[in-house]
Amino acid sequence: MKRISILFLAMLFGKRMQAQEIKASSTENTPASKSLFNPEHKRNFSRKGNFYFHWGYNQSWYGKSDIHFQGPNYDFTLKDVVAHDRQSKLSWDYINPGLITVPQYNIRVGYFIKDNYSISIGWDHMKYVMDIPQSVAITGHIGTSISQNNVPTGNMAGDYNGQTINVKESMLTYEHTDGFNYANIEIERYDDIWVAPGGNTSLTLETGLGGGLMVPRSDVRLFGEGRNNNFNVSGYGVSAKIGLKFYVWKNVYLQNTTKVGATNLTNVHTTGYDKVDKASQKINYLENMWVIGVQF
Repeated sequence: MKRISILFLAMLFGKRMQAQEIKASSTENTPASKSLFNPEHKRNFSRKGNFYFHWGYNQSWYGKSDIHFQGPNYDFTLKDVVAHDRQSKLSWDYINPGLITVPQYNIRVGYFIKDNYSISIGWDHMKYVMDIPQSVAITGHIGTSISQNNVPTGNMAGDYNGQTINVKESMLTYEHTDGFNYANIEIERYDDIWVAPGGNTSLTLETGLGGGLMVPRSDVRLFGEGRNNNFNVSGYGVSAKIGLKFYVWKNVYLQNTTKVGATNLTNVHTTGYDKVDKASQKINYLENMWVIGVQF
Protein backbone atom coordinates (compact mmCIF):
# COMPACT_ATOMS: atom_id res chain seq x y z
CA MET A 1 0.00 0.00 0.00
CA LYS A 2 2.84 2.34 0.91
CA ARG A 3 4.51 1.57 -2.42
CA ILE A 4 1.31 2.42 -4.33
CA SER A 5 0.98 5.78 -2.46
CA ILE A 6 4.56 6.73 -3.30
CA LEU A 7 3.97 5.80 -6.96
CA PHE A 8 0.77 7.88 -7.04
CA LEU A 9 2.51 10.95 -5.54
CA ALA A 10 5.36 10.61 -8.02
CA MET A 11 2.94 10.50 -10.95
CA LEU A 12 1.03 13.51 -9.61
CA PHE A 13 4.22 15.50 -9.10
CA GLY A 14 5.45 14.55 -12.58
CA LYS A 15 2.22 15.73 -14.23
CA ARG A 16 2.38 19.04 -12.34
CA MET A 17 5.96 19.61 -13.47
CA GLN A 18 5.01 18.73 -17.05
CA ALA A 19 2.09 21.19 -16.97
CA GLN A 20 4.34 23.95 -15.65
CA GLU A 21 6.88 23.25 -18.38
CA ILE A 22 4.16 23.42 -21.06
CA LYS A 23 2.83 26.69 -19.61
CA ALA A 24 6.33 28.18 -19.46
CA SER A 25 7.01 27.08 -23.03
CA SER A 26 3.70 28.57 -24.15
CA THR A 27 4.52 31.87 -22.44
CA GLU A 28 7.93 31.96 -24.08
CA ASN A 29 6.42 31.38 -27.52
CA THR A 30 3.60 33.92 -27.12
CA PRO A 31 4.44 36.99 -29.19
CA ALA A 32 4.62 40.12 -27.01
CA SER A 33 4.24 43.73 -28.08
CA LYS A 34 7.28 45.97 -28.02
CA SER A 35 7.36 49.54 -26.75
CA LEU A 36 9.70 52.18 -25.44
CA PHE A 37 7.00 53.29 -22.99
CA ASN A 38 6.52 49.95 -21.17
CA PRO A 39 2.76 50.36 -20.54
CA GLU A 40 1.17 48.59 -17.57
CA HIS A 41 -0.62 46.14 -19.86
CA LYS A 42 0.78 44.66 -23.04
CA ARG A 43 -0.69 43.05 -26.11
CA ASN A 44 -0.36 39.27 -26.07
CA PHE A 45 -0.16 39.14 -29.87
CA SER A 46 2.24 40.37 -32.53
CA ARG A 47 1.30 42.43 -35.58
CA LYS A 48 4.14 40.92 -37.63
CA GLY A 49 2.81 39.67 -40.96
CA ASN A 50 -0.31 41.87 -40.88
CA PHE A 51 -1.34 44.31 -43.58
CA TYR A 52 -3.07 47.63 -42.98
CA PHE A 53 -5.06 50.05 -45.11
CA HIS A 54 -6.31 53.54 -44.32
CA TRP A 55 -8.08 56.46 -45.95
CA GLY A 56 -8.52 60.03 -44.74
CA TYR A 57 -8.18 63.76 -45.39
CA ASN A 58 -5.53 66.41 -44.83
CA GLN A 59 -4.80 70.08 -44.37
CA SER A 60 -1.44 71.53 -45.40
CA TRP A 61 0.69 74.65 -45.00
CA TYR A 62 3.49 75.80 -47.30
CA GLY A 63 6.68 77.77 -46.83
CA LYS A 64 7.56 80.61 -49.18
CA SER A 65 9.27 79.41 -52.34
CA ASP A 66 10.96 80.75 -55.48
CA ILE A 67 9.36 79.85 -58.84
CA HIS A 68 11.60 79.86 -61.92
CA PHE A 69 9.89 80.18 -65.32
CA GLN A 70 11.72 79.33 -68.57
CA GLY A 71 10.75 79.34 -72.22
CA PRO A 72 11.18 81.12 -75.57
CA ASN A 73 12.08 84.78 -74.92
CA TYR A 74 11.71 84.62 -71.13
CA ASP A 75 13.66 83.40 -68.13
CA PHE A 76 12.64 84.88 -64.78
CA THR A 77 12.21 83.98 -61.12
CA LEU A 78 9.56 85.12 -58.65
CA LYS A 79 11.01 85.23 -55.12
CA ASP A 80 9.39 84.11 -51.84
CA VAL A 81 6.00 83.31 -53.33
CA VAL A 82 3.19 82.78 -50.79
CA ALA A 83 0.70 79.94 -51.32
CA HIS A 84 -2.00 78.07 -49.40
CA ASP A 85 -3.95 74.85 -49.76
CA ARG A 86 -7.56 74.74 -50.95
CA GLN A 87 -9.85 72.99 -48.53
CA SER A 88 -13.11 71.60 -49.87
CA LYS A 89 -16.12 72.72 -47.87
CA LEU A 90 -17.59 70.11 -45.55
CA SER A 91 -20.17 68.28 -47.64
CA TRP A 92 -21.35 64.87 -48.80
CA ASP A 93 -18.33 64.84 -51.16
CA TYR A 94 -16.28 63.43 -48.29
CA ILE A 95 -18.34 60.23 -48.18
CA ASN A 96 -19.80 60.11 -51.70
CA PRO A 97 -17.95 57.21 -53.44
CA GLY A 98 -17.91 59.12 -56.72
CA LEU A 99 -16.50 62.34 -55.23
CA ILE A 100 -14.30 61.32 -52.29
CA THR A 101 -11.13 62.10 -54.31
CA VAL A 102 -12.16 65.77 -54.74
CA PRO A 103 -11.04 66.93 -51.25
CA GLN A 104 -7.42 66.71 -50.08
CA TYR A 105 -7.08 63.00 -49.28
CA ASN A 106 -4.58 60.35 -48.14
CA ILE A 107 -4.51 56.66 -48.97
CA ARG A 108 -1.96 54.12 -47.70
CA VAL A 109 -1.31 50.36 -47.67
CA GLY A 110 1.32 48.85 -45.40
CA TYR A 111 2.82 45.58 -44.17
CA PHE A 112 4.26 44.82 -40.71
CA ILE A 113 7.72 43.37 -41.21
CA LYS A 114 8.02 43.17 -37.39
CA ASP A 115 5.62 43.71 -34.52
CA ASN A 116 6.66 47.36 -34.29
CA TYR A 117 7.94 48.11 -37.82
CA SER A 118 6.08 48.39 -41.12
CA ILE A 119 6.76 49.43 -44.69
CA SER A 120 4.07 51.14 -46.75
CA ILE A 121 3.18 52.87 -50.01
CA GLY A 122 0.84 55.84 -50.17
CA TRP A 123 -0.54 58.77 -52.10
CA ASP A 124 -0.83 62.18 -50.42
CA HIS A 125 -3.19 64.37 -52.46
CA MET A 126 -2.58 67.93 -51.31
CA LYS A 127 -3.40 71.19 -53.08
CA TYR A 128 -1.13 74.18 -53.65
CA VAL A 129 -2.48 77.57 -54.75
CA MET A 130 -0.33 80.67 -55.26
CA ASP A 131 -1.94 83.74 -53.69
CA ILE A 132 -3.08 86.19 -56.39
CA PRO A 133 -2.58 89.12 -56.28
CA GLN A 134 0.63 89.45 -54.26
CA SER A 135 3.78 91.57 -54.31
CA VAL A 136 7.05 89.71 -54.89
CA ALA A 137 10.61 90.39 -55.99
CA ILE A 138 11.55 89.37 -59.53
CA THR A 139 14.85 88.68 -61.31
CA GLY A 140 15.48 87.81 -64.96
CA HIS A 141 14.11 88.70 -68.37
CA ILE A 142 10.62 88.89 -69.91
CA GLY A 143 10.40 89.59 -73.65
CA THR A 144 7.70 91.62 -75.36
CA SER A 145 6.20 88.33 -76.57
CA ILE A 146 6.86 84.87 -75.19
CA SER A 147 6.34 81.14 -75.71
CA GLN A 148 5.45 79.25 -78.84
CA ASN A 149 2.49 81.47 -79.74
CA ASN A 150 4.30 84.80 -79.18
CA VAL A 151 1.98 85.81 -76.36
CA PRO A 152 2.25 89.57 -75.67
CA THR A 153 3.45 90.56 -72.18
CA GLY A 154 2.52 94.26 -72.29
CA ASN A 155 4.12 96.51 -69.68
CA MET A 156 5.66 93.50 -67.87
CA ALA A 157 8.34 93.17 -70.55
CA GLY A 158 11.84 94.06 -69.38
CA ASP A 159 14.91 93.04 -67.41
CA TYR A 160 14.66 92.71 -63.63
CA ASN A 161 17.15 92.61 -60.81
CA GLY A 162 15.16 92.27 -57.60
CA GLN A 163 12.46 94.86 -58.19
CA THR A 164 9.10 94.35 -56.48
CA ILE A 165 6.12 93.77 -58.75
CA ASN A 166 2.45 93.12 -58.08
CA VAL A 167 1.56 89.78 -59.66
CA LYS A 168 -2.02 89.90 -60.95
CA GLU A 169 -4.16 87.32 -62.71
CA SER A 170 -3.43 88.95 -66.07
CA MET A 171 0.21 87.93 -65.61
CA LEU A 172 -0.02 84.61 -63.78
CA THR A 173 -2.20 82.04 -62.05
CA TYR A 174 -0.33 79.06 -60.64
CA GLU A 175 -1.88 76.04 -58.91
CA HIS A 176 -1.20 72.38 -58.20
CA THR A 177 -4.82 71.63 -57.39
CA ASP A 178 -5.46 68.32 -59.10
CA GLY A 179 -3.21 68.22 -57.09
CA PHE A 180 0.13 68.54 -55.29
CA ASN A 181 0.52 64.75 -55.29
CA TYR A 182 3.21 62.88 -53.34
CA ALA A 183 3.57 59.18 -54.30
CA ASN A 184 5.80 57.75 -51.60
CA ILE A 185 7.28 54.79 -49.74
CA GLU A 186 7.61 55.03 -45.96
CA ILE A 187 9.02 52.95 -43.12
CA GLU A 188 7.25 53.29 -39.78
CA ARG A 189 7.96 52.41 -36.15
CA TYR A 190 5.27 51.85 -33.49
CA ASP A 191 5.42 52.13 -29.70
CA ASP A 192 2.39 51.38 -27.52
CA ILE A 193 1.69 54.21 -25.07
CA TRP A 194 -1.36 52.65 -23.42
CA VAL A 195 -2.98 49.21 -23.72
CA ALA A 196 -6.33 48.25 -22.21
CA PRO A 197 -6.33 45.24 -19.83
CA GLY A 198 -7.95 43.10 -22.53
CA GLY A 199 -5.18 43.99 -24.99
CA ASN A 200 -7.40 44.82 -27.96
CA THR A 201 -7.80 48.58 -27.39
CA SER A 202 -4.61 50.64 -27.39
CA LEU A 203 -2.98 53.99 -28.11
CA THR A 204 0.20 53.79 -30.19
CA LEU A 205 2.84 56.33 -31.21
CA GLU A 206 3.82 56.13 -34.88
CA THR A 207 6.99 57.67 -36.34
CA GLY A 208 8.26 57.32 -39.88
CA LEU A 209 10.50 58.44 -42.73
CA GLY A 210 9.67 58.43 -46.42
CA GLY A 211 10.56 59.48 -49.92
CA GLY A 212 9.03 59.42 -53.38
CA LEU A 213 7.95 61.22 -56.52
CA MET A 214 5.96 64.42 -56.96
CA VAL A 215 3.21 63.91 -59.52
CA PRO A 216 1.26 67.19 -59.71
CA ARG A 217 -1.47 68.08 -62.12
CA SER A 218 -0.74 71.79 -62.45
CA ASP A 219 -3.16 74.48 -63.63
CA VAL A 220 -1.06 77.41 -64.86
CA ARG A 221 -1.80 80.53 -66.93
CA LEU A 222 1.21 82.63 -67.97
CA PHE A 223 0.07 85.91 -69.54
CA GLY A 224 -3.18 84.12 -70.34
CA GLU A 225 -1.50 81.16 -72.03
CA GLY A 226 -1.99 77.77 -70.34
CA ARG A 227 -4.33 75.03 -69.27
CA ASN A 228 -5.05 72.42 -66.62
CA ASN A 229 -2.11 70.17 -67.52
CA ASN A 230 -1.84 66.38 -67.43
CA PHE A 231 -0.39 64.48 -64.47
CA ASN A 232 3.38 64.75 -64.64
CA VAL A 233 6.33 63.36 -62.67
CA SER A 234 7.81 66.77 -61.88
CA GLY A 235 10.36 65.94 -59.19
CA TYR A 236 10.85 64.22 -55.86
CA GLY A 237 10.27 64.65 -52.15
CA VAL A 238 11.33 63.41 -48.72
CA SER A 239 9.32 63.47 -45.50
CA ALA A 240 9.18 62.62 -41.80
CA LYS A 241 6.06 62.03 -39.70
CA ILE A 242 4.80 61.52 -36.17
CA GLY A 243 1.28 60.59 -35.08
CA LEU A 244 -1.06 58.81 -32.72
CA LYS A 245 -2.92 55.64 -33.66
CA PHE A 246 -5.92 54.70 -31.52
CA TYR A 247 -7.04 51.10 -31.97
CA VAL A 248 -10.77 51.16 -31.26
CA TRP A 249 -10.53 47.39 -31.55
CA LYS A 250 -7.75 45.00 -32.45
CA ASN A 251 -8.13 45.56 -36.21
CA VAL A 252 -9.80 48.99 -36.50
CA TYR A 253 -8.08 52.30 -35.78
CA LEU A 254 -8.34 56.08 -35.97
CA GLN A 255 -5.17 58.06 -36.58
CA ASN A 256 -3.92 61.65 -36.57
CA THR A 257 -0.51 62.27 -38.10
CA THR A 258 1.61 65.35 -38.79
CA LYS A 259 4.11 65.19 -41.63
CA VAL A 260 6.88 67.63 -42.59
CA GLY A 261 8.27 67.43 -46.11
CA ALA A 262 10.65 68.97 -48.61
CA THR A 263 10.11 68.73 -52.37
CA ASN A 264 12.08 69.67 -55.48
CA LEU A 265 9.98 70.16 -58.62
CA THR A 266 12.29 70.50 -61.61
CA ASN A 267 9.78 70.19 -64.46
CA VAL A 268 6.37 71.75 -63.85
CA HIS A 269 4.11 71.94 -66.90
CA THR A 270 2.86 75.50 -67.48
CA THR A 271 1.48 76.75 -70.82
CA GLY A 272 0.74 73.30 -72.23
CA TYR A 273 3.71 73.43 -74.59
CA ASP A 274 5.76 71.05 -72.47
CA LYS A 275 8.78 70.86 -74.77
CA VAL A 276 9.43 74.61 -74.65
CA ASP A 277 7.86 76.02 -71.48
CA LYS A 278 8.33 74.89 -67.87
CA ALA A 279 8.70 76.05 -64.29
CA SER A 280 10.66 74.75 -61.31
CA GLN A 281 10.44 75.31 -57.57
CA LYS A 282 11.30 73.83 -54.17
CA ILE A 283 8.37 73.59 -51.74
CA ASN A 284 8.56 72.82 -48.04
CA TYR A 285 5.31 71.86 -46.36
CA LEU A 286 3.58 70.79 -43.16
CA GLU A 287 0.67 68.37 -43.47
CA ASN A 288 -1.82 67.17 -40.88
CA MET A 289 -4.11 64.23 -41.65
CA TRP A 290 -6.98 62.32 -40.04
CA VAL A 291 -7.57 58.78 -41.27
CA ILE A 292 -9.57 55.65 -40.45
CA GLY A 293 -8.02 52.27 -41.09
CA VAL A 294 -8.22 48.50 -40.81
CA GLN A 295 -5.56 45.89 -40.12
CA PHE A 296 -5.75 42.33 -41.42
